[in-house]
Amino acid sequence: MIDGAFVQILEAVLALLLVVAAVIDVRTMTISNRLNLVVAGLAPLHWLAVGLPLWPGIGIQVAVAAGVFILLAGAFYAGMMGGGDVKLAAALALWFSPASTLRFLVFMSLAGGLLTLGIMVVRRARGQSGKPEIPYGVAIAAGGLAILAQRFLNQFV
Repeated sequence: MIDGAFVQILEAVLALLLVVAAVIDVRTMTISNRLNLVVAGLAPLHWLAVGLPLWPGIGIQVAVAAGVFILLAGAFYAGMMGGGDVKLAAALALWFSPASTLRFLVFMSLAGGLLTLGIMVVRRARGQSGKPEIPYGVAIAAGGLAILAQRFLNQFV
């Protein structure tokens, strides 16, 4: 059953959680498992609110999220992302359709590249060397917020 107001409330809560994740990641360079569990745990409420069928709808959502987790686990093992980042991106994939998840990954990657470039420029200007730490939760939040904003903005097209 589609309940537009409830869907909007859930998506607003998701947007707030993404902002919180980004701020915490900038401050501490970590994203807590609790926050990731809340993001993932609210997804089934979203599925119910939008009327997603158990099969194949929810099955596809879970499979795509597992695929995102496996893909980004490779980035974790290569030292390019933290574990909390991988879990947050996979939890977000539970919220988005497969096509939106692909767009999310593209937006996240672009934001991550810009973030990394910006941090490297600042570090170089300060004369710092070594491998910089990147709060990739910011890029994940930017990608997720871009998808949520598209949902809102596309209502007016």
